[in-house]
Amino acid sequence: MQTYIWQLNSWPDLTWDADGLLAPLSECRLLQGKLLSKVGGLGMTLDHQAQAEILVEEAIKTSAIEGEQLDVRSVRSSVTRRLGLPSAGLPVDRRIDDLVSVLLDATQNFDRPLTQDRLWGWQAALFPSGYSGMHKIKVGGWRDSEEPMRVVSGPIGREKIHFEAPPAEKLDGEMKRFFVWFDESLGSVEGIIRAALVHLWFVTAHPFDDGNGRIARALTDMALAQDDKQRVRYYSLSTQIMAEREEYYDILEKTQKGSGSITDWLVWFMGCFARAIEKSEDIMNGVFSKSDFWQHHAQDQLSERQNKVINRLLDAGIEGFAGGMTTQKYASMTHTSRATAFRELDRLLELGILKRVGQGRAARYELITLLSKIIRK
Repeated sequence: MQTYIWQLNSWPDLTWDADGLLAPLSECRLLQGKLLSKVGGLGMTLDHQAQAEILVEEAIKTSAIEGEQLDVRSVRSSVTRRLGLPSAGLPVDRRIDDLVSVLLDATQNFDRPLTQDRLWGWQAALFPSGYSGMHKIKVGGWRDSEEPMRVVSGPIGREKIHFEAPPAEKLDGEMKRFFVWFDESLGSVEGIIRAALVHLWFVTAHPFDDGNGRIARALTDMALAQDDKQRVRYYSLSTQIMAEREEYYDILEKTQKGSGSITDWLVWFMGCFARAIEKSEDIMNGVFSKSDFWQHHAQDQLSERQNKVINRLLDAGIEGFAGGMTTQKYASMTHTSRATAFRELDRLLELGILKRVGQGRAARYELITLLSKIIRK
């Protein structure tokens, strides 16, 4: 039978090659210092916009890792409302709003004690209906089923078991030990390494019926916030994990089935952390580009409908607005006639805000942005 690291006599005392971590850890600290230096001079408005963009990314991608696709506009509405920023007035999706509240609690309140009740509250917030999809699950408490908690893939009857978590009867003791270590390790274990250990320990325990991955990533952000003493994240680790999801699951499985030496996991985690910081440049550039755009066009007299459409195009960022803007889409988004839509789009062409691509029915409109490069490597 397969032995997992939680079954080793040495658990939870894990080992690693400290010398092998010096180079990746130094790179992480260098990139982290550069990022904090760059964002240190942000004005309040841009800082809040940066916070919002990163939080939107984090909420969307931490859910996407679990195969759940969130509506971007609903996420943005919850984020802007939670941060006290102007919103488009979209209705709030309670499920998304609760996820955002968990992510914010983890980082904004990093100095509050991590307790059983706090974690139970996070998990209950992720599943306000008490269901995960069509399945009734236990919320606000550790899992208690006698059935093994397994991570599997493949068709029924030919499943591949990637991991089996500790049985439910061990969870009380396992999590009490985790909470004690979480407190005692702060300041005594190198911060980024500690965040990687937090992540690994929690997914190993897998204490909930569902939501373990999202809570593990929230706890990781909390540990990183405790390390750098920042209540705001200027990078999204979940976005990078999503981009490397296959490698993420592979290294977790290898580590779970290993001997208790976790050097490979720590090296991968620090590499992912470094790439997340590098990726944040694209997100931050989008914030600055949007700010530059409105400063450049501050004197243009635009209608509320035109402002709404331009903001949607700006929010689409470097990936662009799917299919481009068309007269029909403009009319639908602004609840106006096609004739009015055509006239207002034509005015945006005259102002040099949009450019037309294609002709006739195939014509679409793209935003002419000022490619701000305020944040550079």
